[in-house]
Amino acid sequence: MSFEPVILFFMLGLLAGVVRSDLKIPGVVYEALSIFLLLAIGMKGGVELARHSVLDLALPAAVVVGTALLIPLAAFQVLRVVGRLSRPDAASIAAHYGSVSVVTFAVASSYLASRALPADGYMTVFLALLELPALLVGVFLARRGQGGVRWKALLHEVLAGKSIVLLAGGLLIGWLAGPQGIQPLDRVFFDLFKGMLAFFLLEMGLVAAGRLADLRRAGPFLLVFAIGTPICAGLLGLLTARLLDFSVGNSVLLATLYASSSYIAAPAAMRIAVPEANPALSIGASLGVTFPFNLIAGIPLYHWLATHLKGVFA
Repeated sequence: MSFEPVILFFMLGLLAGVVRSDLKIPGVVYEALSIFLLLAIGMKGGVELARHSVLDLALPAAVVVGTALLIPLAAFQVLRVVGRLSRPDAASIAAHYGSVSVVTFAVASSYLASRALPADGYMTVFLALLELPALLVGVFLARRGQGGVRWKALLHEVLAGKSIVLLAGGLLIGWLAGPQGIQPLDRVFFDLFKGMLAFFLLEMGLVAAGRLADLRRAGPFLLVFAIGTPICAGLLGLLTARLLDFSVGNSVLLATLYASSSYIAAPAAMRIAVPEANPALSIGASLGVTFPFNLIAGIPLYHWLATHLKGVFA
């Protein structure tokens, strides 16, 4: 059995963190890598978007976003009823799982490319669209019947955050430049992408290892939730992709988006809107369990399921 090479870099970082190695990626390097990856993903999506009519994507986008809102709503009920968590904690965790992970999406794209399985670059549009709605749902669930939400500050935190700015900016640049115009930048943003992703995942392995202690303190329920939720959400993504008649590659990416959980935008938004929520629970589950699960087992699972569903409905 062979692993995707970039995932092995994550596992190396995870192992280094567990054994308390002195391995460390300088913060400035981490920031530079994250900026590069977000811009590259956005630009690739923008180039592909230039090959399609924006109006043709309107209906699929509405279906994808509308269906994805079921994830935080269902997660909140499970966390409240089964997990017996407080309303703020349940809403915060639900918002994390309703939102998406750019890095998990990037690994899924790399996984498909290594298997010569085509997927459309416009899937990046769905990546950008899925970031905000679940965060707003999470805030609504936490504050239902109450007041005091600083909506202006919340929207600014999310929409002006680097992930949205760089993704949307990259999409716009790629769309305006088109395939020919962006060609001189191919060597920088596209040819080097996988190597930069490997370095980034090495750091993410170190960070994930540091979150394992938070999760141990949270108890077994959250561990089961952090594995069961992405599987259920991934299945919802595959069924939605089937409804939209997506290819296998697009289905895997949509399942990965639905199954991923945010650990960048969501913590920042919840810090402003739901400050009483315990961030150790949400980030520990999202980054300590769901992120590694998706990289190591989830993405291959969604690929296997997408292939078999395509055969069943063919």
